[in-house]
Amino acid sequence: MRHDGSRARLVVGILAALSLVLVVLDSREGANPVTSAARTVGEAAFRPVSAGVSVAGAPIGGAFRTATAAFGAAERAESLERENEALRARLQTREYDSERAEQLDELLHLSGMGGYEIVPAQAVTRVTARGFSDTVTLDVGRDDGVRRNMTVVNGDGLVGRIVRAGAGTSTVVLVTDHASSVGARLESSHEIGVADGGSEGTGDGDPLRFELMSADTRLKTGQRIVTLGSLNGTPFVPGVPVGTITSVDKTPGRLTRTGRAEPAVDFGSLDVVGVIVAGPEDDPRDSLLPDPPSKASGGEGDKQDKQEEQGEKDKRDEGGDDAADGGSGSGGEDGR
Repeated sequence: MRHDGSRARLVVGILAALSLVLVVLDSREGANPVTSAARTVGEAAFRPVSAGVSVAGAPIGGAFRTATAAFGAAERAESLERENEALRARLQTREYDSERAEQLDELLHLSGMGGYEIVPAQAVTRVTARGFSDTVTLDVGRDDGVRRNMTVVNGDGLVGRIVRAGAGTSTVVLVTDHASSVGARLESSHEIGVADGGSEGTGDGDPLRFELMSADTRLKTGQRIVTLGSLNGTPFVPGVPVGTITSVDKTPGRLTRTGRAEPAVDFGSLDVVGVIVAGPEDDPRDSLLPDPPSKASGGEGDKQDKQEEQGEKDKRDEGGDDAADGGSGSGGEDGR
């Protein structure tokens, strides 16, 4: 044991001495043949030891670098995820603001065309008020000049009327509510009627019901209706689009004609609205109605018109046949 220990110490001492000699030789400048040869011999002798140390330490160094990189990557991933969430939130806010700005622009366009003075508002929540089934709450009230029985519109048409006005909020009963009735008329016509709401519950989607006062007036699908206007503009100002006739009821023997109408306003996405605090000086008539869609031949309206015309023709023909039969019968009796 002592002999082995002495030999190990001797080897270590020789290697240390050789290392020192190599360091001294390597630090000298010039191309001395002796130092160059010694340096070459030293490199050849120590290259296997250096390579062995590098091979043995490579897994440890690689593991350390991998652990360091993984820890940094996790931090970067979390940071990027937070940035993405912030960007998504900003994008959604920007899109929402853009939509609201567009709705406000449409509202101002409608009020300008109709000559209405409005107070812009936001439909905060959809509620069920006492006595009604389809109402919304606005974020404006008496402090903003809003009073009961004022007309509420958005950029597409009639929303409803104010039924309650608090200091900072107000309640609107929508035209679709079963308790709502709006005096209206057909476009390009003086034929008047009443648009009643058909909704018995919040958001049940029932359309409006429109009833003409005269049974002699023809009611066709595709016809649009606008508000007739109330005395002093309360609760409804004139000229506001109400809806479009989608079907006509068959009511033989009745003194009036009725049909169903699709509201001009999309109540499922109601947001920016305007309370009309002052009506127009003159009735805007049909100027607020958008351009009618091009109607292709053979559509539902054309089919209904043809059916009605054919029915009237059949009635006339039946009347003519009866008269002819009566005439020939009397002539036969006289002949006999």
